[in-house]
Amino acid sequence: MEGGGGGRGRGPGPGPGPALTLRGALMAASGGGRLLAARYREAGDDSLFVYDCINAEKKTLGNKGQDGKPTDKGSDDILAFAFSPSGDYFALTDDSKRLILFHTKPSWECVSIRSVSRRCTSLIITAAEDKILVADKSGDVYSYSITEPQADGKLELGHLSLLLDVTLSPDDQYILTADRDEKIRVSLAKAPHNIVSYCLGHKEFVSKILVIPNYPDLLLSASGDSTLRLWEYKSGEEVYCCHLSSICGPETTKTDQKYPVSRITYCCQGGYVAVLCDGIPTVYIFQLDAIAQQLVYRQQISLKHKVWDIAFEETGDLWILEEDSEAPLQLYRPCDGQWKPVTDDKGLQKMSKYLQDNWTVFEGFVGAESHYSSLYKASFDNMAAYLQRKEERLQQQKKKRQDLQCGSNGQTKKMKTEESLL
Repeated sequence: MEGGGGGRGRGPGPGPGPALTLRGALMAASGGGRLLAARYREAGDDSLFVYDCINAEKKTLGNKGQDGKPTDKGSDDILAFAFSPSGDYFALTDDSKRLILFHTKPSWECVSIRSVSRRCTSLIITAAEDKILVADKSGDVYSYSITEPQADGKLELGHLSLLLDVTLSPDDQYILTADRDEKIRVSLAKAPHNIVSYCLGHKEFVSKILVIPNYPDLLLSASGDSTLRLWEYKSGEEVYCCHLSSICGPETTKTDQKYPVSRITYCCQGGYVAVLCDGIPTVYIFQLDAIAQQLVYRQQISLKHKVWDIAFEETGDLWILEEDSEAPLQLYRPCDGQWKPVTDDKGLQKMSKYLQDNWTVFEGFVGAESHYSSLYKASFDNMAAYLQRKEERLQQQKKKRQDLQCGSNGQTKKMKTEESLL
């Protein structure tokens, strides 16, 4: 999910889990079905906005059983969320297939609750702040009006595979979608059936995509194939590939370790990219060299606990949400080109206290298994299976010949014995 330092934030990923996002002076975090939001940089404002999806209006949509009741009852866990570019709006979707829109100024207020057709994986609000684009598990992208907050969604485009992320170019001209089948599609926003290009090269599911806000012709993507790639997305040309195993390798002992990227956050000031790999308690920081069109590895931040999410501030401060009830938030600040931990920050102290007071909604995710492992496609070694079956057939044939030979020898001996008796 992108942080406040660049572009628009997007939601938690392929499964429910704690998440964090920033926009200006606003910070929002979620755990389970609860949303927590506050103006973390305003010293005089200690108000905390709390919204529990379990209390939201229940909507029913989709398949129903013969008794007329819905057949698919989801939890209230938040699946994806995003601020609008100005921070005036905030939208979330939950496991009960609801899209909930908030106005954040002058204070937080729920504007509408609408139903979505399928469970969502990602959402984003347009730069014009007139629409919400929602990607779902069936491979479709729907748009929902902000100016008409009760209006039904409109189908914009569809994939034949599970969608994992959706984003927009900064000028709202292009919709970019990433799916489980290694594809990134670039479509015209005004005519989404018009496909501009495909960015092809990943060998596994594409987990995250980000159009670089201050270099809007460049796209950064991450995948289950353990790579980060840069693209000139309008032409579909790959311009750079970074193999994370060459950087993350020393941190792990498994030779076949995979590094699916679960979060990307970008800071325009300095062009820094922070990357989080699923299941690895380390944040990797790169710097974009836009002229050379490459990522330069700068630093890694090793942590004691599993990291749930990361987000940059516009200033370059890096916020880290981790599964530690004593210190759920960590703050790292750039100093002479290196990020160093900060503990005396009032915003950090305020938000940490809010999360600690609501820790019960995060507890269920401590030690939870990865949602990314299920996205890898099963591979079969057909040749090995063929050779094994061939060997089994040969052994069966050999045994059969031996049995026949033993039977034949026994019959011969019997005939000789009978002849001697005569």
